[in-house]
Amino acid sequence: MPLRVTFVAAARSAPLLAERFEDDRPLDRAGWDEVQRAAGDLLPLAAAELRYCSPTPRSRATGEALGYAPLVQLALRDCDMGRWRGLTLGEAMAREPDAVDAWLADPRATPHGGESLLAFISRVGGWLDTRPAEDGGRIVAVAEPAVIRAALVYALKAPPSTYWNIDVRPLSMSTVTGRAARWNLRFDGGSAQSSRS
Repeated sequence: MPLRVTFVAAARSAPLLAERFEDDRPLDRAGWDEVQRAAGDLLPLAAAELRYCSPTPRSRATGEALGYAPLVQLALRDCDMGRWRGLTLGEAMAREPDAVDAWLADPRATPHGGESLLAFISRVGGWLDTRPAEDGGRIVAVAEPAVIRAALVYALKAPPSTYWNIDVRPLSMSTVTGRAARWNLRFDGGSAQSSRS
């Protein structure tokens, strides 16, 4: 049986328009409330043999609140945004419009002095490919939406530009099945994601 890796997007810590690059703020009250509302759908994932999370405060808090007791994985950290860390996209655009345009257009670009989109996708994909591949193993990983988008692009072997077309909502689930370098995206009916859309 293939390995099954279910990603759960961390609850929000700010409204969408206030999302910041490499946001390290803890869950806000709205985020805690969202976790409580989604718990019924997400608690069964605590039965996974391995439970991980991104190192961000909101990913750790989401995993703990859901009873996962997740192990922090540095490879699941958000993209290193260099000098744009802590800025919103709008703030980065106001300061360096040409640099932001270059970053959005070229997956190898690092105008912020951090990590390229291509390197970010490869790092997250490398983590995915090195998961223990016991028969039928189940893994849950609570991560930032950006990390999940990178994992899905990698799993599907899609062009890096696909990253910008994947919308990962807080507390949504995305599952890939397979083994190293051979992943499939899996859709299950009646998931937490569909009930909150």
